[in-house]
Amino acid sequence: MLVTSMILNTSMASSSSSSHFAAAASSRSCKYDVFLSFRGEDTRKTFVDHLYSNLTQHLIRVYKDNETLPRGESIDQSLFEAIEESRIAVIVFSKNYADSSWCLEELAHIMKCKDERELTVLPIFYDVEPTDVRNQKGKFGKAFAKQKAKNVTRAEIWRKAFVDVSNIAGWEPKNIANGTEDGSLTGQAKGLKGSVLPNAGRGVPPRLQNVEGGSLV
Repeated sequence: MLVTSMILNTSMASSSSSSHFAAAASSRSCKYDVFLSFRGEDTRKTFVDHLYSNLTQHLIRVYKDNETLPRGESIDQSLFEAIEESRIAVIVFSKNYADSSWCLEELAHIMKCKDERELTVLPIFYDVEPTDVRNQKGKFGKAFAKQKAKNVTRAEIWRKAFVDVSNIAGWEPKNIANGTEDGSLTGQAKGLKGSVLPNAGRGVPPRLQNVEGGSLV
């Protein structure tokens, strides 16, 4: 499947990019296999919950925040720590993702960890175009404009993160399995499994190393 090949190639490319990464991967213990970054009001009860279920059914350790940030409060430090303790970060971009300073700060920290900790980043463009994320256009751009006006000092950091993440090959559910959500989730779950399994022998829990090949759903 196209998605499986895409994620396998991403994972293998990152794992063989340098001897420094190989050493870091063998010594760094990850609490989570996957960190999910998403806008709750867009995808929590639909796409993200289904993806989370498909992954956890096969013992892949997933961090999915279930709390809504109270109005006026800043992002919890525990979320930053969860990102740092993850092997892969999956970012589900949706039309209202950029209207949350919480999501934007998650994204900025994810991209920082990609550069500093060799975190693998996998974007999913759910109901938005990659070009809209890169250029902050369309509904996505309108959502970002609200946060940009409120957080001028952080806006350039977020904008750079959008550009950097849009340069990473990602998933567009509408282009997978004729656009059906079940088909998309099957491909994405397979792909994430493929991303985790090539790390066998380098700190991945035995339960993941022993998962047999095949569909996750």
